[in-house]
Amino acid sequence: MAQFKYYAKDKKGASVNGVLEAENKNVVIEELRRRQLTIISLKEAKKAFSIGGPKKVSADDLVIFSRQLSTMVNSGIPLVQSLDILGEQLENKEFRSIIMTIRDDIQTGLSLSGAFAKHPKVFSTLYINMVKAGETSGMLDEILDRLAIYLEKSNSLKKKIKSAMIYPALVFSMAIIITSGLLIFVVPQFKSIFSSFGGKLPLPTQILIAISDNFSKIVPALIVMLILAAVIFSRVIKTPKGRYKFDQFKLKVFIFGKMFQMVAVSRFSRTLSTLVRSGVSILTALDIVSKTTGNKVIEQALDNVGTNIKEGKSIALPLAEAKIFPPMVVRMISVGEQSGELEKMLSKISDFYDEQVDIAVSGLSSVIEPVIIIFLGVVIGSIVIAIFLPILKMSSLVGGM
Repeated sequence: MAQFKYYAKDKKGASVNGVLEAENKNVVIEELRRRQLTIISLKEAKKAFSIGGPKKVSADDLVIFSRQLSTMVNSGIPLVQSLDILGEQLENKEFRSIIMTIRDDIQTGLSLSGAFAKHPKVFSTLYINMVKAGETSGMLDEILDRLAIYLEKSNSLKKKIKSAMIYPALVFSMAIIITSGLLIFVVPQFKSIFSSFGGKLPLPTQILIAISDNFSKIVPALIVMLILAAVIFSRVIKTPKGRYKFDQFKLKVFIFGKMFQMVAVSRFSRTLSTLVRSGVSILTALDIVSKTTGNKVIEQALDNVGTNIKEGKSIALPLAEAKIFPPMVVRMISVGEQSGELEKMLSKISDFYDEQVDIAVSGLSSVIEPVIIIFLGVVIGSIVIAIFLPILKMSSLVGGM
């Protein structure tokens, strides 16, 4: 896809300019004619060279944009003018181009949700449907503000999980570097000392020297094996069955399984609560939520919920049958259905599980730290023992003489 800059005149003779993304120039000409614009100039936009490629639209960018647009709409500023102002002040050139394109689409009569829908990489299905509900209900400013809050909390959760994983990853990397350093630089020095001793070396020392001697061969073979394993794994999880099995494993895996479950429950309840409160129908909301959980096991359970609702049944029953959601969550949803306060119950569930995730993430380092220390102790300790065994053996022989 290429980007084309255009300068045109509308029916009233007013100047219109912007950028359109299309496969070729003819597609752009057709689109501009459809908008009833007279083309003055049209040329392909030259892409500036960038080492990192085009800058992606981050969650933070989207949060700020949603909040600012909500404020402007609430202040009575026309939508086209609001987008024009916001587009001009954006530092992210990629996002600015998208906002200007959306502004042009709205000028030609397209709805805001329809204009957002043309950019699925930036605006999710959830975002588009909530904006659509806001347009229908006349509560666009409020919906945009809710979206900003939702995105902010979701982004905060992702950042907390990433930050919790940095420490274990750093320590594990250091363990690999230290072990490699010992095998490459230290063990060969001791090998030359051991050769002057004569006699047979202890078995652990022989194994260590053999690993050190073949380290240059072992590492490339190990890298090739890891690459092959990664390729096979990526292909397997692309299949529906493989993805389902992997997502099932994630919910049961040691230490992390419980946290994955809490994150999924928090995301499910917050998303469904936000959609229901925004006026999106329950069936549409469940369809959107099932695709945003990031877990096929939960997605299947929510699909069953949708089927049950179509048959006039409750939401809670298929959630209980799936045995994924904790009993407390199922019961609270059941109470919410019966009392007509489903949205409030879902909001309470999401708040509770947000706190639980915070506690789990905070405690993650304290749980993983002993495991990593034991791993480091076993690996580096084994190398040190294997190095000093021949020296200790020699010392005992000298002492006995």
